[in-house]
Amino acid sequence: MTSTRRAVVLLGAVVVALLTAWYAGSRAPSLPPPPPGSVRLGPEAGEVVADYLARIPAELPPSGVVAPALVQFAAEQDTDGALAATAGTVAVLAVFRVPIPRVQTALRFEGVEDAVAPPTALGSARDRARSSAVDDADRLTGRARVVAGVEAAEFADPACACVLAVVVRGDRTALQALLTRPEVRAVHAAPPDAAPAELALSPLLPAQTERADPLPDDGPVPAS
Repeated sequence: MTSTRRAVVLLGAVVVALLTAWYAGSRAPSLPPPPPGSVRLGPEAGEVVADYLARIPAELPPSGVVAPALVQFAAEQDTDGALAATAGTVAVLAVFRVPIPRVQTALRFEGVEDAVAPPTALGSARDRARSSAVDDADRLTGRARVVAGVEAAEFADPACACVLAVVVRGDRTALQALLTRPEVRAVHAAPPDAAPAELALSPLLPAQTERADPLPDDGPVPAS
């Protein structure tokens, strides 16, 4: 092979390598997806409740900007009460919990459909929470099994006061309006561009009045 031919072959190989690198780079994502649960909404474990409530107003979005926010209730609401308390915003996800004095019960997170009427969507989410409790009652043992059975029975009642919190979307004005309603204890907004998969939800429980610590689990479980 002549020196000229070798040069042509070498140049061709370089061009192919550069094109391959460009093609691979053009198909690679510019940034990795955000890790799930990277945006916490709710107090940190053990945080002083008064400190938490004092810091979160600064996290509301700018005027005119829509953002997701965790609306936390002073006491668990039935579905009608939860919808009334969050009127003016769009519900995205509901956090269900059956309150039993001095008994730890599960937080159940269920999406809220946007293609049906809000009462129907929230009722369907409660039904899914019931199915989750039924599954737990089938697979757990001992006290946990009994508690899950009680939860399932409570969720079956359409009047169950078991909506602890709701993730909504709204602008600053709408979110501030929620804080004027007596049922609403706190509104904790995420960054406007936060996706649902990024949210790590840890709502305040009504009985957490001083610190966000675990509640006692030494009370009797009522019959289901």
